Amino acid sequence: MSRIEQIINEIEEYIDSCKFQALSNSKILVNKEELEELLVELRLRVPEEIKKYQKIISNQDAILREARTQADAMVAEATAQTNELVNEHEIMQRAYAEANSIIEQAQAQAQAIVDGAVTEANNIRQGSVQYTDEMLGSLQTIIKHSMDGAQGRFEAFMSSMQSSFDIVSSNRNELAGSVIREPETEAAAPYMGGEAPME
Repeated sequence: MSRIEQIINEIEEYIDSCKFQALSNSKILVNKEELEELLVELRLRVPEEIKKYQKIISNQDAILREARTQADAMVAEATAQTNELVNEHEIMQRAYAEANSIIEQAQAQAQAIVDGAVTEANNIRQGSVQYTDEMLGSLQTIIKHSMDGAQGRFEAFMSSMQSSFDIVSSNRNELAGSVIREPETEAAAPYMGGEAPME
């Protein structure tokens, strides 16, 4: 497991271990320094991993050069053997036939080495690109998962608050309907003049 994958696992474990903020189902309390330390290391490690595989890809040129060098050496050796055979006059015809056969074999072996080196270099390049893509895809999945989880917790929190609000509103309405008003008493009519009441 690469260091990048370890850091991603540590971030996931750290987020899962954080406590929720009081009265909240969506917000968590994090240690800013600890989380920033993990993110900074992740930010530094990603270019290093990419550079490492870019270096591997660049080594394909060295692989091809080595293969061509081996092929040239084999052809040179075959040519030297041919020249030695040709120098012998008594076996001139045989020397030409053997020389051609050796050269053909050397060329076939050289081509096989070059082809193998090209295939190996392409496989290395494809593997490094695939690994980098998988690594970035994993990071993308983590970020998406965190976003989806935060959205879900926020929606659950809003639903809980709406339910509490509805209950409070219902209770107030019930209280308002249960208030009994006392009937007003008939006040004595005031004396408006005329004959005074008899005693």
